[in-house]
Parts: sequence; structure tokens; C-alpha cells
Amino acid sequence: MSEIGEPLNFIEHIVEEDLKNGYSPTDLRFRFPPEPNGYLHIGHASSISLNFGLGLRYNAPVNLRFDDTNPIKEEQAYVDAIKKDVEWLGYTWDTERYASDYFQQLYDWAVMLIKHGKAYVDSQSSEEMAAQKGTPYEPGSDSPNRDRSIDENLELFEGMKDGKYEEGAHVLRAKIDMASQNMLMRDPIMYRVLHKVHHRTNTDWCIYPMYDWTHGESDYIEQVSHSLCTLEFAMHRELYDWFLDQVVDSKKIRPKQREFARRNLSHTVVSKRKLLQLVEQNIVGGWDDPRMPTISGLRRRGYTPEAIRNFADTIGIAKRENLIDVSLLEFHAREHLNKIAPRVMGVLDPVKVVISNYPEGEEEGLETENNPEDESAGTREIPFSKEIYIERADFMEEANRKFFRLKLGGEVRLKSGYIIKAESCTKDTDGNIVDIQCTYDPKSKSGSGTEESMRKVKGTLHWVSVKHAIEAEVRLYDRLFTDESPDTHKDKEYMDFINPDALKVITAYLEPSLREAKIGDRVQFQRLGYFCVDPDSSQEKLVFNRTVGLRDAWAKIQGK
Repeated sequence: MSEIGEPLNFIEHIVEEDLKNGYSPTDLRFRFPPEPNGYLHIGHASSISLNFGLGLRYNAPVNLRFDDTNPIKEEQAYVDAIKKDVEWLGYTWDTERYASDYFQQLYDWAVMLIKHGKAYVDSQSSEEMAAQKGTPYEPGSDSPNRDRSIDENLELFEGMKDGKYEEGAHVLRAKIDMASQNMLMRDPIMYRVLHKVHHRTNTDWCIYPMYDWTHGESDYIEQVSHSLCTLEFAMHRELYDWFLDQVVDSKKIRPKQREFARRNLSHTVVSKRKLLQLVEQNIVGGWDDPRMPTISGLRRRGYTPEAIRNFADTIGIAKRENLIDVSLLEFHAREHLNKIAPRVMGVLDPVKVVISNYPEGEEEGLETENNPEDESAGTREIPFSKEIYIERADFMEEANRKFFRLKLGGEVRLKSGYIIKAESCTKDTDGNIVDIQCTYDPKSKSGSGTEESMRKVKGTLHWVSVKHAIEAEVRLYDRLFTDESPDTHKDKEYMDFINPDALKVITAYLEPSLREAKIGDRVQFQRLGYFCVDPDSSQEKLVFNRTVGLRDAWAKIQGK
């Protein structure tokens, strides 16, 4: 049962009502039923959180069931990726199931429907059947095969199963009502002939059940109490119930389908077909490309499971679809990474600073904190020397009063180091600054307790020692699309909105402690953002992905 005072979403209210009206807590069972025809994306995270969250709230089992009824698009690789994603998000399923586990039972039930005069084999083409379907305002017309004898239907259906017919020669249809206002009830197809290899059943079957026939019966076999779907399946509920009517035993739990709204994320697409196009057309590097909205892409980019779960909890469950700004997801990434990510220093666009009065050839270690949000994270030592790198944008020859970084004649503090003053700069023939000559105050060392160290200056810069810096490839990822809803335009294709700046690859210079960074490690480059070590990294070459900046840069753009 839910805890007193904790707010319930409308799905939980349905469960609570069922418990009041006779359900036992032991009757509850939920499921997450992905089709293994692609990778899970951020939209699936809401469904995963809902179903597994209900399991945790009510101490009820949750099945992971793969709806694998289409051998044309489904692969074992997708099954493996989905399992990895669900586990990574922190959820544990009760049993691993497959719709293909039930192919024989589904076939036997279909034979039963034929014997009861509730299903028939139709031999028309798909075009002919579509023409007879009618419209939302006009009833359909009966197939000329609708009144085939039971014996003929049984013989044809068995022949379909045994592979005697070509694809498209026959289908099995439920005999319901060609005049129904719900067009899904106008003799829907239950089986089609497919001579394809299935990732689990190989070539054992030449017919495959349709989703509507498979889904509810699979729920019933597994004794799922609440089958939760997105809103596009609302019209399917009547058919879901009709199919269950044909097989249910009143002594068993009858699943009930209920629908919730899909949450769309801005500046991306979540259609598996469109995501596959991005992969196949090499717009991205794969399903786990950090620009993709897939769970594996977000993981590779550096998002944490906690951030994604918190995002799903924040947007909640509703009855109406809406577009969620991706900045909310980015907010949750920052919020969690701020707590757990060690602070390190890296310079992405370097310019050299030469400290003229620092002793030649000398170097020293400066103590700095690992994470101000976590005292237990301790401190580390970073090397300091005569030449350092700072960000090019952190220096201007002349600047107004609001520029609190380094300028000629001005002072800044180096993070965990000394106060320096810019005296002059050197330029190349094109006018680009090559290096900056500075002086430092030897008594201003951070934490030394001297009067000079406590002197206030308005700017603090991150830096790395030139002598000790390590080179790394840094991939600066941004939103994949420039438009907040790229696939909703009538006059343009979603590909028209691909962001040309969604990935920039640069060489950065990092403090030497990062030499031991492992794949998946997450850090904050101070003043720049959160970064993660990419799987492409090696001992010879570190590769970091930008997860998210410290601030929402798009808010300024949209504000303008």
C-alpha cells in the first residue's frame, strides 16, 4: 500500500481503488514490455519508472517481457541492450519473459476461436482488405471469405503454420463487427505468414501473431494485473478486452489496460524508425552516440541513472501529452553530478601565461579540494610552475568594469594558487595573443593564512601547468536538433533541423591527476561543465565527453 500523505498519480489511484474493491496485494503484478527492435530512449524511462516504481511501492513483482512478434526488425542485440539499460537504471525484474514463449498457446487459442466461429482465414490482398475497411463515418463491408466453413478455415490456418503458403497469401482475422465505430474492431488481423528467421524460435514458425492479439493474452498468461500503455493504445483497449473475453477463466486475474500520456522531449526525436535513420545515414555514430536520446547514449554522455529517474519522477504521469523541455533533464544531470563529481581543472581553449618572477625551473604542489559538496572526498595535490595555461576567453587586453577575469594591469586569483597580475602580452603576425606575461605575489598562496592570501580579488581562474598538462580529446556535445519539436513540421523534414554544432572535437589540456581516469568516470571541469571518460579512451589517448555545461546556454539564445 502507498504511504500516508504521499501524493498518488492517477494510475496509483486506479490500483488503490482495485485494492479497496477486492484485489489482494498478492494479486498485483506489473510488466515492462519493450519490443526488441531498437534501443530504449528517454521516453521509455517514464514507462520503466512507472512500472518498476509500482512494483516497489506495492512490493509486487514486475516482469520484463519482450514483445518479439516481428522477426523482420527484432534482434538479440536489442534484447541485450534493453536488459543492460533497465539494470543500469537500477531496476530488477521478477522474471524475464518473451511473447515468443507463448506462440504455441496463442496458436491453440486461435484454433479455438476458429472452431467457435470467431476467426477466419482471409485470402484477399492487403489493398482489398483496406478498401473494405470503411471509414470512421462509414461501416466496412464483409470479406467474401468471412463465411468460410470452420473446416476450411482450420485447414488453411494449419497450412499457413506449416509453411505451405507464400507471404501475403492468407491472414487470420478475428470475426467481430465490420460496422463497429471503432475501426480496430472491424475484423482485425491476428496472424500473417512470414518466412523469416526469429531470434529465438529460428524457423519453427511460419506465422507470427499481431501485437493486439499477443499483448493482452501474454498479460493474461503472466497474470499481469495492470497493463499500462501510452495513449495511442487507448482505442485498442476495446479489442484488448474482446480478445481476453474469449479465453479468460473467471478464477484467474483478468488484466486491465490503462493508458497514460507519452512525454516528448524537446530538441530530439524518439521514434525508433527516425532514430534508426540517424544511425543508418551516419548522422550519428550509433545507437549509443552521446547526441542520441537513447538510454545508452545518455549513459555514454555521462548522465547518471539517478538523474534520469529524478527526471522521470519530476515530469510524472499524466493523461495529456506535452513537450518537456530538455533543459529539465539537463537540470537533473547538473543537480546530481554537482553532488558526486570530483572537481578537476582542464583548459579547453588554451593561451599560455608566463609568470616572469616565478623562479626558473622550480615547481611546487598546491593542495585543492576534490568536491566542496562532499567533505569526505578529501583533497589532492596539483603541480604549479612558471608557465601555465588559462582559457583564451579569460583574458582581454582592455575590458570594462564587469569583466572580472584577467586584463592588462588587472589581478585575478588562480584556483587554489596565487594572485597574478597581467603586465603585457605577445601577439603573432595576425594579431592573435601567443602568451601573456604576468607577475605573482609569492605571499598570496591560497590557504597559507598570510595577510596577502586573504586579499580579495574579484576573479578566480582555473588553470593547468604547461609542464605537467596532459593532452586529451574532448568532444563537446550539444542538442542534436535546433528546433524544439523537429518532427512536427508539415512543410519540413526533421532532418532539416539537424544542429551542425551538435559535436565539436577539440584538444584540451588537463591536470595530471586525470591520467588515471577510467572509462565512465565523471568529473567537473571547473567553471566549464561536467564531463565523462568515453569508451574510446585508451592509455595513450584520453577522450572526454561533455555531459552538460554548468549553465543552460540555450536559455540565453531562446531569450534573445
